[in-house]
Amino acid sequence: MSYKAEYIWIDGTEPTAKLRSKTKILADGAEPPVWGFDGSSTGQAVGHASDLVLKPVSSYPDPIRGGAHRLVLCEVFTTDDRPHASNTRALLRPLAERYAAQEPVFGIEQEYTFFDGARPLGFPEGGFPAPQGGYYCGVGADEIFGREIVERHLDNCLAAGLGISGINAEVMPGQWEFQVGPLAPLEVSDQLWVARWLLYRTAEEHGVSATLDPKPAKGDWNGAGAHTNFSTRAMREGYDAIVAACEALGKGDKPAEHIRRYGAGVEARLTGAHETAPWNEYSYGVSDRGASVRIPWQVEVDKKGYIEDRRPNANVDPYVVTRLLVETCCAELEALDLV
Repeated sequence: MSYKAEYIWIDGTEPTAKLRSKTKILADGAEPPVWGFDGSSTGQAVGHASDLVLKPVSSYPDPIRGGAHRLVLCEVFTTDDRPHASNTRALLRPLAERYAAQEPVFGIEQEYTFFDGARPLGFPEGGFPAPQGGYYCGVGADEIFGREIVERHLDNCLAAGLGISGINAEVMPGQWEFQVGPLAPLEVSDQLWVARWLLYRTAEEHGVSATLDPKPAKGDWNGAGAHTNFSTRAMREGYDAIVAACEALGKGDKPAEHIRRYGAGVEARLTGAHETAPWNEYSYGVSDRGASVRIPWQVEVDKKGYIEDRRPNANVDPYVVTRLLVETCCAELEALDLV
């Protein structure tokens, strides 16, 4: 007997990487081995030296195929056993290990938009729907589009054993959100990538595409983000660490460094309108969705908890955003002896 292992990896497409996958047939009970692929077809190699290596890093039940079949997430390596330049997970690994004692935890809110051909799902041909207002967490066929796909995606994520913690309709027709976490940096990033793959694959079966474009509809419509909730043990135990983390994110060139890596097209989304802060200004505040970083009101009441970085785009690389937050905040908390 045998099972199907769907090898999933992140390619070299710029400025926003894509997911790729292919199937390997393995004997029952066999662990997914190292495999290879043609990097010249994924923007990761040239034709005269095209072989690249897939190294499995995590495995999940395959809810699409069912049975004993598996989804296998991989890192990309060169043939001389070095992490490929596109392998951002390899950069996160040492930081996650270095600051593991601080117990950093993330919850990422992944917004996305369904498209029917060239227009967002729910947009009429040659025109626009009613303005924003009733779509967010709405109900009814006049305001909600794609719920069947969303529910199936949720079921698929749960069947795969992913730490998905919720879903909701967003402020534009055809726009939705799912949340992954709370989980450690590597786990939340791995599972968000697999949840994205399941989103595309689930929507594919309904003849609909899903996009992480940060501004899928121009004009007076909200963009799509990946709001990233973050805490360490010290932040979950006291308010001084909360304030210190917010201050660290605004120091020196840190705001510019983060914005540069928070997803292509961030300037189109972070305009200061539609519940965003301007991309070139840093701010934080309690219960303020117009700030770069929000401290939830309950956190201020309890004097402990987490912060929400509202700047990352929907198309951000989760390995990058978690690495930046760990590197910036954990280093500052360590320096201040708030660990």
